Amino acid sequence: MLVLAGGFVAGALDIVFAIVFWAVKRGVPATRILQSVAAGLLGRASFEGGLRSAALGLALQFFIAVSMSVTYFAVSRRLPLLWQRPLLCGAAYGLLLYAIMNYVVVPLSAALPGSKDPLWVTLSIAVHMLLIGVPIALFTRRALRGGGP
Repeated sequence: MLVLAGGFVAGALDIVFAIVFWAVKRGVPATRILQSVAAGLLGRASFEGGLRSAALGLALQFFIAVSMSVTYFAVSRRLPLLWQRPLLCGAAYGLLLYAIMNYVVVPLSAALPGSKDPLWVTLSIAVHMLLIGVPIALFTRRALRGGGP
């Protein structure tokens, strides 16, 4: 349960950041942000799908984040340093996740290329390190110290 919780916390922090950032910067509604996640599967049609494609985007957001958490947990069972040094290793994992998502997953998906806004990119890297990688590592540490997966 802790590994799943780590994924849900990381996924929630990530999507809340994106929603708040784009609402403040450009007045973009939350549904549009969630539809942009669903665009990875649906392409441009996602933006015509209303609440259904937004709900799909939210589900995908949490599926991806939980998958990231389960992956970190599985590797941590073989490499104890990952859970013994959760701040350092979690931040490094977040940086790795940023690179994989932006340079592998998104280009291979049906999604449009992400924003190149310098503030967005800088904050997204920080969010991946501090609000995605570190929480996943901390929840993994707790799970491996006897709290159960």
